[in-house]
Amino acid sequence: MKLIKKYFLNDFAGAWIFFTIFPKLPLIYPRFKNITQYAPLLGILIGYVQCLIFTGLTNNSWPIFASAAICIVSGFFITGGLHIDGLMDTFDGLYAGKDKFIKAMKDSRVGAFGVQAIIYITLIQLASLIKIQDNIFNVLPICLFWGRVSTLIYIDKFKYFNYKRKSFSHQKYWRGLKKESRISIFILILLGSYNLIFVESYFILFKKLLLLIIGMFFAWRIPILLGHKTGGVNGDTCGASVVLTETIMLFIYAIAL
Repeated sequence: MKLIKKYFLNDFAGAWIFFTIFPKLPLIYPRFKNITQYAPLLGILIGYVQCLIFTGLTNNSWPIFASAAICIVSGFFITGGLHIDGLMDTFDGLYAGKDKFIKAMKDSRVGAFGVQAIIYITLIQLASLIKIQDNIFNVLPICLFWGRVSTLIYIDKFKYFNYKRKSFSHQKYWRGLKKESRISIFILILLGSYNLIFVESYFILFKKLLLLIIGMFFAWRIPILLGHKTGGVNGDTCGASVVLTETIMLFIYAIAL
């Protein structure tokens, strides 16, 4: 039990505090050295919380549009706007050009491209949730999982750059993708096993497994593309990778279902 608390619970508690606005877990002392590995697991948990909010509202006669909007906003709230802020800063930097990239990201004011990015992303997520509706429990947590898996790829493949005086670098305690992705791989095995055990039909099984493979593809490609565009990785670009990956997957699931 002491080993579980030392090597799992303490680091998970650190991720719990760092990536969400949830209060400190009782009787557990958080550590912040190796917290990135728990981000995909937290994505699933956050996804289920959002699903409960969505279904709770729809079951109480809220219109589907309003329920989907509150569901999206709840995600922004739970994460403290961490990822969406990174998305806006990253897009401001990208469209400012290479020479002004860092300067645009440092600017505390949100630029026109940052505002456009959050509007487009929010509308795509809203439309996708309205389309998904009853399948939200099978879709949203997985999309949030892939979004956070993308950060593991990003941190592993690119060098860290910083423009803030006080910034937490996940690369400082990075142990390599093989070790940092163990929890994510375990979750994938569980998802694959669940689909194999509870087979509704071979066509549905094929579709679900194909969607998992597509999720793996975008969780890899989005951070690679961003890394080449930005020239490196930091907290803001990781946030952009999370939001872009989960939004693309949400849209793909909406089309497939």
